[in-house]
Amino acid sequence: MDEMLTIDKVLNNNVLIAKHPSYEEVVLIGKGIGFSKKKGESISFNKADKTFLLKNENEKEQYVNLLPHIEEGFIDFMNDLLHHIESRMGQGLNEHIHVALTDHLAFALKRTQKNMQFANPFLPEIESLYPKEYQIALEVVTMVYDQLGVQFPEGEVGFIALHIHSSVTDKTLREINRHNQLITQLVEIVEETMQVKIDKQSVDYHRLVQHLHRAIDRVYQDENVGDEIRLAKMLKEEYPVCYNLSWKLIKVMQKQLNKPVDESEAIYLTIHLQRLTNKS
Repeated sequence: MDEMLTIDKVLNNNVLIAKHPSYEEVVLIGKGIGFSKKKGESISFNKADKTFLLKNENEKEQYVNLLPHIEEGFIDFMNDLLHHIESRMGQGLNEHIHVALTDHLAFALKRTQKNMQFANPFLPEIESLYPKEYQIALEVVTMVYDQLGVQFPEGEVGFIALHIHSSVTDKTLREINRHNQLITQLVEIVEETMQVKIDKQSVDYHRLVQHLHRAIDRVYQDENVGDEIRLAKMLKEEYPVCYNLSWKLIKVMQKQLNKPVDESEAIYLTIHLQRLTNKS
């Protein structure tokens, strides 16, 4: 596509914003693409190594304000990084990752260099829920070390994985974090009620976390998992502690999500909890 665009703003030597006849404003990224360029000049779409839209005004303002505070070479690195993530995920990324992940990694580098570390309490849940994103986040951390010489702490892997997950779904980071906090709360209730310490590396833990995650998704999609009255009655009689605990978890979910949870969820939660009880 050899379209000619009109330069609107040169952000630095490697990034500029141009007017597109169909998409309005387009961000063009490429080594030296903005060098000696001025507003109003024409530039070929093909000159860019990477292009993306900034439809959200807040994201556009954030990106414009962010670039003066980071080195131009870091933009080239981010371009390679995003190509790698997109290739590994096997799908296009939501445009907001250009702003969000650039912002996060730029300041994560500064924090790490100053030995300022943020703990990530949701690391086991993130690894369990988003294994592919987590693996790619590990690769990102390796790329940061290989090319920039900075070793990120383990918690950063989880944060990066969330950014990747957010970029391939319609969920915001805020929404994803809220769900992870709820899952962590539910697991803590299980441990407290059953008086056990769950092994976060165990298969049963991963199954429980993934089931809770899918249960939350079903709540938002108004899905149910089937009407199994006889099975529910049997489980209630055979495993009363786990069955009652499952309802305690459901009530917490209903309160936090402010939406009804299908009664059938109690059946599958009871089964997961009974597995944990047996292992304990």
